[in-house]
Amino acid sequence: MSNKKVVVPKANRLLRIEKIAFYGSADLDETDPAYDEAYQAAKHVAKRGKMVIDGGGPGIMRAATNGAESAGGKTLVVTFYPQDLPEFEGRDELNVADKEIKTANYIERMFGLMDNADLFVCFKGGTGTLSEWATAWLLAHLYYGNHKPMILYGKFWHEFMDVVHKNFMIGYKEAQVYRIVENLEEFKIALRIFDEEMAARRLKSV
Repeated sequence: MSNKKVVVPKANRLLRIEKIAFYGSADLDETDPAYDEAYQAAKHVAKRGKMVIDGGGPGIMRAATNGAESAGGKTLVVTFYPQDLPEFEGRDELNVADKEIKTANYIERMFGLMDNADLFVCFKGGTGTLSEWATAWLLAHLYYGNHKPMILYGKFWHEFMDVVHKNFMIGYKEAQVYRIVENLEEFKIALRIFDEEMAARRLKSV
């Protein structure tokens, strides 16, 4: 059994969105519209001077790194190198970032991504993306008022979240920490709104 401690998100006061994590399927390639959407969204993030963070794998993760790099932005990948997880995509050698943080297991990787980011962008994916989305949403609820917001990218999120709100015990505050966007223009608006919310936090903290 490993003696390493699991890295958990910090509770420091969040006043600016400077680092943005991208979540999504590792199985998508350049032919999927979501790949280009992630690429363009990350490119916009980089143009605004923010760092792009992802899990260092293929698919949406590689699209995010490449999109940011195309605009000269800063990139970080949080990875781990599994030896006995045949269903985990692992490290993608084509996902070349400025910096890499290596972790010991999947849980450390997931919380490493959350710890290093100020906002999360969730594209379509599988069970891994669902686990990241759910954990990020839970933490936003627990730290509400000092939470890290989320942008859910894709039209399908409307239907998905309708099911969640109808069948689970979701409160008002939990609905305030995320925004659903369907395209790049809506993504830009959502990011600007969250930036403005952080500006309001800074004023209150003075």
